[in-house]
Amino acid sequence: MPRQLGELEDAVMTRVWEWNRPVTVREVLEDLQQERSIAYTTVMTVMDNLHQKGWVRREVEGRAYRYTAVSTRAAYAAALMNEAWSRSDNPAAALVAFFGMMSAEQREALRDAMRIVLPTLPEDGSAPEAEAGEAADGAEPESGR
Repeated sequence: MPRQLGELEDAVMTRVWEWNRPVTVREVLEDLQQERSIAYTTVMTVMDNLHQKGWVRREVEGRAYRYTAVSTRAAYAAALMNEAWSRSDNPAAALVAFFGMMSAEQREALRDAMRIVLPTLPEDGSAPEAEAGEAADGAEPESGR
């Protein structure tokens, strides 16, 4: 399970994810320098650390490395949410609290995601009804013998 990225790690990974192509330390440095004063060696160390942690892979190109993300930001966010949820002593209550914090746009995104994961989910978001001949609890219906 990945642990949360530090502030500078996140700033670097944000660029790697957004650009969605192999990047060099120099490219990331130049973009970061638009926001803050930062040394080449600092960015190089952060990118090496991200490589060691498995967040990026790298390939030699000339005298430099080109770094590529191993997974997506969405996968990272999902892993963080899963980790936080799995640590709860009351997962149902944690979900209720989380859902209560969501904006209307986030709730709509959740509905959209549920439609993808559960394609038979009714448009109103209610639980799908059991198909004819299926027991409501998912058990096989009795044959009557």
